[in-house]
Parts: sequence; structure tokens; C-alpha cells
Amino acid sequence: MATLNAIDLGIVIAYTLILFVIGFWSSRGQDEYASEYFLAGRKMGWLTIGASLFVTNISSEHLVGLASSGAQNGLVVGHFEWMAIIALLALGWFFAPLFLKAKIYTIPEFLEMRFNRPTRIYLTAVSIFAYVLTKIAITLFAGGLLLNAMLGWDIYTSALVMVVITGIYTIVGGLRAVMNTHVFQMGVLLAGSFILTTVGLNKIGGFGPLLAGLPDHYFDVIRSARDPHFPWTGIVFGAPILAVWYWCTDQYIVQRVLSAKDLEQARTATIFTGFLKLLPAGLMILPGMVAVVMFPGIKTDEVISLLFSGRFLPVGLRGIVLAGFLAALMSSLASVFNSTATLFTMDFYRLYDPQASERKLVLVGRLATTIIVITAILWIPLTRLFNQQVYLYLQSLQAYIAPPIAAVFLFGVFSNKINARGAFYALIAGGIFGALRLALEMALRARPLNLGALQWLVQINFLHFAILLFIFSSAVLFMVSWLSGEQKDQTTRTVFSFSFDANRALLSAGNLTQLVLSVFLVALIFGIYGLFF
Repeated sequence: MATLNAIDLGIVIAYTLILFVIGFWSSRGQDEYASEYFLAGRKMGWLTIGASLFVTNISSEHLVGLASSGAQNGLVVGHFEWMAIIALLALGWFFAPLFLKAKIYTIPEFLEMRFNRPTRIYLTAVSIFAYVLTKIAITLFAGGLLLNAMLGWDIYTSALVMVVITGIYTIVGGLRAVMNTHVFQMGVLLAGSFILTTVGLNKIGGFGPLLAGLPDHYFDVIRSARDPHFPWTGIVFGAPILAVWYWCTDQYIVQRVLSAKDLEQARTATIFTGFLKLLPAGLMILPGMVAVVMFPGIKTDEVISLLFSGRFLPVGLRGIVLAGFLAALMSSLASVFNSTATLFTMDFYRLYDPQASERKLVLVGRLATTIIVITAILWIPLTRLFNQQVYLYLQSLQAYIAPPIAAVFLFGVFSNKINARGAFYALIAGGIFGALRLALEMALRARPLNLGALQWLVQINFLHFAILLFIFSSAVLFMVSWLSGEQKDQTTRTVFSFSFDANRALLSAGNLTQLVLSVFLVALIFGIYGLFF
């Protein structure tokens, strides 16, 4: 357990005060229009959007998971960071033109435009359920563990402080307050991570001793197809499915892009975030590998506490690193509070009361955010019942709901061979199949069972299961569309033309910088894989 002296404590207090100032300053004029409260007036620039995308993504599971996985497995977990870059480019080049042209508030709203209202309602309900059960619960649990390891606070106190501070400025300021605080939090997060990595490398003597002190497999990012955790087949074919769902179709992420002033700002933001996503492999995985060299025999769940200890960080730097960790935790909480409130207000309440005024929608949004914050507080006592196994279950739940949604969006945009009935049944059937895998996995881990023919379903790697679930959902999507006999709509021809026309217009106007930077990013990814192949 670490303690903070006056200097470190002062840094953390200063971080909190600056956060409040930015949040409340950003809340001015948020009472009049729903677009102001939920989408920051659709006036945000690329820097703010890009910073918000990055820190929304970097949460407690990143801080805990990447460092711990680095200590246990090495650089291989960086696959998920590098895959995210490709998905971000897909968001900027293919999905952002569609979403911005449609002028939607939520991603489920886009599904209604493409298919029908039941698909919208289903995705909204699943998203809210998943946010409360996974994103909020995981952040509170992992964040509580972090602050317990760093400061000795109990998990309840740690989670309560995070929820209350974050909830206040999110309720008042809406998305603009959330995103403006994210710019500040990005700087603090990167500074803290950079300090942690630099101090660690200096203490062991640089990269040479790191390479010499670790087994070769720590730097092997291409693993056997039989590897229990990171099979190359799962990485190549399964991870992109999860990445498309998360980066291109999840309200939690995409709402930031919906706030863009125009397509040029939105796409520049995704490219900027792509460059930022090159950093976690060095700034968040590497410290875990350094810890293995510094503390031989370290347990993976002790990595963060040892890195934050007085044996590792001197006075002053400990406060900056803690502020960086708090930035990651609170930025993700703010995003999930705001996105959940947006889904409830625009996809449930506005459908119930289509004549609601702009002011009333903002009021409902604030009330919804307040309820979600209270729900998070009520969640806190339950985190005492969590353990590492429950943490893994909650994370895996996201992986099991992603493939059906990814299938419906991808084929909904790029094919006119499917219809609303096929999309709805694919979402339902895929959701049931994913829930079956999760239930069997939990039952098997609780006690040894003979599942007979279903044993293989539980034992295959979750990335391989993601491939299977995507194929299953796609099959249901096309089969039901074909069997239903409904006339195929022509929406996708119009929808796809949005993307094509928008891209052509930007490039013909001379804006080739985005294309060059995108190609450069892809080249960097291939270069990284070539370096470690």
C-alpha cells in the first residue's frame, strides 16, 4: 500500500479542481437544445473528438489488464490496440459519412432508418443493459482495486468518490462538458503513463536489460493457433469483429463522432486517435514487463501496486501518475453516464413523447443521467462480492454480444439482400447463442461438469467463438431475409452512396492529407507486425 505526501496530494487535488472548472465552464448554454446537451451542438473539432475517443476507450480494464497481461504474456496483447487503428479508419472512412449525413443522435436510431423500429428498440435495450452490467461495473471494480492498491482505500470509498465527482459535471454539462474534460484528461493520462514507463526503464537500465531479462516469447506477438489466450487465427479473424462492433457501432464510442462539426473534422479525429492508439503498447503494456524484470516472481495482480510503490516512483511523480489513472477511470465513467442517458432519452422517451420540447428532452436527459449515477452508486456494495473470475465474466459478456450487432451493421450497410425481419431475428438468435456460451462457461467454472456434445462450445477460445457467432448470426440474417419473402428495400444503395459521395467530395476538394495519413497508419501497423514476426 502506498501513501501520498503533501506534494502528491496537492497534484491530485489540483487535477480534480481543474476538472470541475472545465466541466462547469463547458455547461454554459446547455439548457436550450437537445443537440447541445447530447451532441455538444454538433460543433466539435477533431482534437476534442480524437482526445475523447482515446480516453473514453482507455479505462480501468486497460490500466489493470494491459499491465497485468504485459507481465504475464508480453507484447501479444498489443494486438487489440493495433486492430483498433484499422477499425478507427473504417469508422472515419465508411461509417462516419453515413451517420453524419443521417443526422442521428444514437446508433440504434440509424438501425431504424435502415430496418425498422423493433431493431432500434432491441439494440437500445441491449446497450443500456450491457453498459450498466459491464462498463459501469467493470470500471467501478477495477478502479476500486487500483485505488485500494495505490492508497489503501477500500473499494466502496474509491468507487463512491469516482462516481460522485464524475456524475456532477456530467449531469450539469452534458456531452460538451464530458468531451472538454477529456482533452485535459488525455494530457494527464499520457503524462502519467509516460512517467511510469520512463522511470521503469531507467531503473532497469533501458531496453537492453529488458530484452535480456525476459523470455523470448514475451516479444512474440504471433502465437500458435492452439495458444489458449491469443491464437493467431482468433486475432486475425475474431478480433476485427469485436473491433468493428466497439469502434464503429457502439454508442459509447461513436457518440463522440456524431458531435463533429463536419465530416472532415470527424475523419481527422479518427486518424488522430489511430496515432494515439500506437501508444498503449509502449506506455501501458511495457510497465508490466518492466515489473517482471525488477521484481522476479511477481504475481500479475500485484503489478499496479508495485509500480506505484515508493520503491518505484519518487515523491511528486506518484501524484502525477495517480492523476493519470484517475483521468482514465473518470473519463470512461463520464462517457458511459452520458451515452446511457442519451440512449434512454432519444430512443425511449422521445418515441413515447414525440412532441416533447427541446428543453424537456434536456431535462429528461439530466434526470436519466442522475438515475444512472444513482444506479452506479447502488452497484458499489455489490463490487465487494466480485472477484477476478466475475471480472472476466463481465468482460467476456461484451465479446458475446458483439458479433450479431457487427453482422447486422456490416451487411446492413454493404448489402441490399437483407431486410428488417432478418436483422431482428439475427440479433435475437445471436444474442441467445452468445448467452448460452456464457452460461455454460460460468457453470463449468463453478464446478466440473460433463456437457457432452456442448463441451467444445465452452472450451474454444473466445475469439474463435466470436468468429463462429458472427457466421451464425450472418447465416440467420440472410436466411430469414430470403425465407420471409419480403421485398428487399433499396435503402442500402442510398446509404452506401452517402459514404461514396462524401469521400469523393472531400478528396476532389484537395483534401488528400487524410488519405496519406491513413495509408501511413496502415503501413505502420504492417511494420509493427513485420518487426515482431
